[in-house]
Amino acid sequence: MTDLTILTQQAYLNPTPGNEYTANILLERKLIVDALEAKGYSVTVTYWDNPDYDWSQTRAVVFRTIWDYFERFEEFSVWMESVKTQTQLINSYELVQWNIDKHYLLDLEKKDIAIVPTVYVDTGAYQTIEAVCEARGWSDVVIKPAIAGGAFHTHKVLQSERANYEVLFKELVAERDMLIQPFIKSIATRGEASLMIFNGEYTHAILKKAKAGDYRVQDDWGGTVHPYEPSEEEIAFAQACFTSCPSLPVYGRADILWDDGGGILLGELEIIEPELWVRNAPESAGVFAQGILEKIETL
Repeated sequence: MTDLTILTQQAYLNPTPGNEYTANILLERKLIVDALEAKGYSVTVTYWDNPDYDWSQTRAVVFRTIWDYFERFEEFSVWMESVKTQTQLINSYELVQWNIDKHYLLDLEKKDIAIVPTVYVDTGAYQTIEAVCEARGWSDVVIKPAIAGGAFHTHKVLQSERANYEVLFKELVAERDMLIQPFIKSIATRGEASLMIFNGEYTHAILKKAKAGDYRVQDDWGGTVHPYEPSEEEIAFAQACFTSCPSLPVYGRADILWDDGGGILLGELEIIEPELWVRNAPESAGVFAQGILEKIETL
């Protein structure tokens, strides 16, 4: 029996080398696998929808670069329902189910976590962008799906452009729950900080910045990554986000923004398959591995 199976998507199992994106994926994987194996555990890597893999022969699976799950969400959900009966999931099935849908932000807000203000426009309860903005007094906003990642179906809507986006927004709401948030200006100037938390412990952080003229900080859209030293207040905020979850995640990250007054806001809490920038702090791989091992020993 294999102790741990690291999950990726098929495209990243044995990617063709030659670009920085895949090189980073492989480096992150190596750092984590090496840290786990150094502690005496056997580790295998496979893609989540591998039809030939026997999930019952591994003690636990660890979600990593499964970055196609939200584009194939129905298939992924069926897979997860099956696999949870055969082995253990890390992070847990319950946490993954909770974190998949951005309605989780409401749960955190109820626990006094300051989130980016959010209005949910769910399938079957359609509201126009104009109606939401008028009710909230918002000007420029961002629309995005409740289940997504990597800026999938995410659009910045200027006040002057609302009418141009109403047809698209109605089509999106017909297919999936959506949300509307005010555009936080600091993301285009200061950027977005990601703080990594492993087993409740802060390890390291990075700052993501959008390319000039854009607001999307993901590298898919030309965003760049920079060193970042968070304040004690920001670290405490990120840790509070994690302790406010239904149970403590083994690993994840808190993405934070700043409002016009400099107040800290949670953009998203990533605990399913977050990029963790272990390559920026290689020593954190050992902390990650220790958290995984402490979890597996309790299963």
